[in-house]
Amino acid sequence: MTSRKRLILGVAIGLALTALTFSMVYTGTYGLTLFVVLPVALGALAAWMVKPKTAANAVYAGMFANLIASLGFFAFGVEGAVCIVMALPLALPLGALGGWLAYSSKPKRVLAGGTAMLALLPLSVGTLGFDMTAKPDIFEVRSSIEIAAPPERVWKNVVTFSELPPPTEWYFKTGIAYPIRARIVGAWPGAVRYCEFSTGPFVEPIQVWDEPHLLRFSVTQNPAPLNEWSPYSKIMPRHLHGYLISKQGQFLLTPLPNGHTLLEGTTWYQHGLWPEAYWTIWSQAIIHRIHMRVLNHIKVLSESKEY
Repeated sequence: MTSRKRLILGVAIGLALTALTFSMVYTGTYGLTLFVVLPVALGALAAWMVKPKTAANAVYAGMFANLIASLGFFAFGVEGAVCIVMALPLALPLGALGGWLAYSSKPKRVLAGGTAMLALLPLSVGTLGFDMTAKPDIFEVRSSIEIAAPPERVWKNVVTFSELPPPTEWYFKTGIAYPIRARIVGAWPGAVRYCEFSTGPFVEPIQVWDEPHLLRFSVTQNPAPLNEWSPYSKIMPRHLHGYLISKQGQFLLTPLPNGHTLLEGTTWYQHGLWPEAYWTIWSQAIIHRIHMRVLNHIKVLSESKEY
C-alpha cells in the first residue's frame, strides 16, 4: 500500500473511531468499548500509520496516540482534568498493547496491513452489547477510628456535627467532593439526615436509630462526585450524575474495654463504569478519604475538653 493510500485509510478509520468515541461519551456509555477496545484500536491505528521499525517504537506510538486523544478531550471541553488523569493509567498501557499488536501483524508475521484494527470489530460488537445491558454491582467501603470518649458522647457528633474546617488534603483541592457539615431533621427512624458536601447535599432518611450504637440510613439524593477542572467556565460530563451513587450508609459505635469507642463508617455504593475493577480502585480510595475526613472531625469534637 502506498503512503498516500495508507494516510487516507488511516484518517478515515481515525474519524470513525472519533465519532464512535464521542457518541459513547455523549450517551454516557462508559464501558469496555470506550475504555478498553477503543484505546487498543487507536494504538494499533497509530502504529500502523507510522510504520515503526521496532516493537518499542510501535508501543510508544500507541501510547502517544492515546495521550493526544485524551488531551483533546480536555482541550475541547468534553472532559475535565481529574477524569483525564484517572483514565490515563488505563488508556496508555492499552494504547501500547494496540501498537504492539499492529507491529506484530505485519505481512511477514500474522496479518496484513491494517487488519489489526479490523480484528477488533467483533470484539467491539460484543463489548458494546455488554455495555448496554450490564448492571453495576454494589460495593462496600468500611473505615474506622478509635475515639477517646464513650459511645454516648460520640453519638451526639455522629448524628449531627458542626462545620468542618477547609480541607488541607491535596486531593480535595482537585475538585473531588468533600463533606462540609451534617444536620438532622427529626429523630428516630423517619428522621432525615443532610450531609452537605462541596457539590451539594446527600439526603439520608434514617432506617435504624439504635442510640448510641448504630445509625443506618438510605440515600435518596446524591450530589456530583466532583467539580471538574477545565479552562472552560463549566463542563458537565454525563458521569458526574447518576454513575457514582451512594445507596446506603451507617455509623457503628462499639465500646472498647479502655472506655474508648471504635467508630466505624460504612458506605454501600455503585458506579456505572467499566472495567469495574479498575474504576473501583479510584472510587474506593476516594470514599475512604471522605470517611476519614468525617471520622477525624467526629473524633476531634468528641475528645474536646468542652465535654
